[in-house]
Amino acid sequence: MGGGAIRIGGRLGERAREVLAGKQAPAWPRDAATVMLLRPAAGGLEVYMLRRKSSMAFAPGAFVFPGGSVDARDADEQVAWAGPDPAEWGQVFDAPPQLARALVCAAVRETFEESGVLLAGPSADAVVADTTGPGWEADRQALLDRSLSLAEMLARRSLVLRSDLLRPWSRWITPVIEERRFDARFFAAALPPEQRTRDVGGEAAEVAWVRPADAIAQGRARQIVLWPPTAVTLAELAACPDVTAALAPRTVRPVLPEASVAEGAVWLTLPAELEYPL
Repeated sequence: MGGGAIRIGGRLGERAREVLAGKQAPAWPRDAATVMLLRPAAGGLEVYMLRRKSSMAFAPGAFVFPGGSVDARDADEQVAWAGPDPAEWGQVFDAPPQLARALVCAAVRETFEESGVLLAGPSADAVVADTTGPGWEADRQALLDRSLSLAEMLARRSLVLRSDLLRPWSRWITPVIEERRFDARFFAAALPPEQRTRDVGGEAAEVAWVRPADAIAQGRARQIVLWPPTAVTLAELAACPDVTAALAPRTVRPVLPEASVAEGAVWLTLPAELEYPL
């Protein structure tokens, strides 16, 4: 069955009533990028996920894909680039080229920051083979504390960003009732053959490679927390027989779950064409 209605309670439910009644103004969504890193598994594929620390302000304790807000320096035009250009990405995500550039760079940066995997190489047809040494870790930490930009790191190592290793997946806009809102573009990418993910800590309490169907089952059993965009994306990934199928071209349309009050309760409704597996 497509779509889904989710009952909202607690503090968010109270805020929802205030926003829907016009007593509070909605927050403006921040641009963000999220990446589903994929690898082959027996009978299908696995996706890399992390559980956010319970102390995080946004989605505490939730299982999510690597990602985060766009940094101002992600739009640096000096970044070495290979693959579809920002204008092409802008057509996919309905964004001006400068923002599209920032989104792709944020996707690459966040993937490296949160998994240790770098979607870049010494040329347009090569990928970095190993990112596990102490020098790479120093660069990752510098990206995290913003003392180094992605463009600077790539330039110093004579690397080019491989935008062709990313595929557009979807676009989710946080509902107007949320205090923290994001306009998140979801990307998919295959794990480069010679690279390995590693538990890099930071915002993650734990990391894991999981089969999408298994993650959904754990969400249904309330063993893990899955927010609607993550749950829907996992259902879409579960329908893919392998990584190649998951990287096939997709049409991206913005998804903005709608909030409403009915029968004395606050509800969040997803579009009918989407499968909400929980």
